[in-house]
Amino acid sequence: MKLLRVGPVGSEKACVVHDDGTYRDISGLVGDLGGETVSLRSLDAIRNYDIANLPVVDAGGRIGSCVASTPTFHCVGLNYRMHAEEAGMEIPSEPILFNKAASALSGPYDNVIRPKDSKKLDYEVELGVVIGEVTEHVSEADALSRVAGYCVINDVSEREFQAERLGQWVKGKSAPTFGPTGPWLVTTDEIPDPQTMRCWLKVNGEMRQDSNTSDMIFSVAECVSYMSRFMRLMPGDVIATGTPSGVVLGMEGQPWVQPGDVMEVGIEGLGEQRQEVVDYSA
Repeated sequence: MKLLRVGPVGSEKACVVHDDGTYRDISGLVGDLGGETVSLRSLDAIRNYDIANLPVVDAGGRIGSCVASTPTFHCVGLNYRMHAEEAGMEIPSEPILFNKAASALSGPYDNVIRPKDSKKLDYEVELGVVIGEVTEHVSEADALSRVAGYCVINDVSEREFQAERLGQWVKGKSAPTFGPTGPWLVTTDEIPDPQTMRCWLKVNGEMRQDSNTSDMIFSVAECVSYMSRFMRLMPGDVIATGTPSGVVLGMEGQPWVQPGDVMEVGIEGLGEQRQEVVDYSA
């Protein structure tokens, strides 16, 4: 299934893409998409319902983040070999974990707002993983059975905030609109192998990132299993699993993203995003 949320900010309706391409309103079945409503049990209930009888939603409306909210927005850093190399970093021996603020979630076509005092705005196409079941100490062999689905994420980053200020990476990752997510939450039955997916990102039509999830240092299963050793993963948790090479941070001259720039982001099987960058205004 492909699940999405359609409507103005704060008034989105949960929808599923029908076989005929229309969007069908499932808000009467599950409410909004997030937390328990994206649990494996909830997804099974949607899957077993005759959605052909549900109302059609205008496909021309705004598409919001594919999850309304997330208990925790987890991230994995330096998880592609070529990205670690371009950053001049050693290949990590264990997954590097950090968080984004959940309030960074935004729609896949919404503007990205460059924060006040920003100097070094960057982008990162990432495979997003949405957890579907309470998970602790899961083995790698069983880890993917705890996943509800996958989505595109642009892990927008402010590198000066992230690396040149005191403290942790979170403040360079968490501004409002720094987490475009979607357009779809694609359930796992449509993605048999998350380690064979092309991912790309363009700025103003120029291809900047063009890679494949096969370049991950730690697979999705390894990341979920590893994280579950240190924390309880909850239904609706979002995990951004790292970005491939081609970010501005690793480029000669470092042409940071500016207001007016347009980012196009995509992952095979999961859809595409488009965001224009605008400046913060009070």
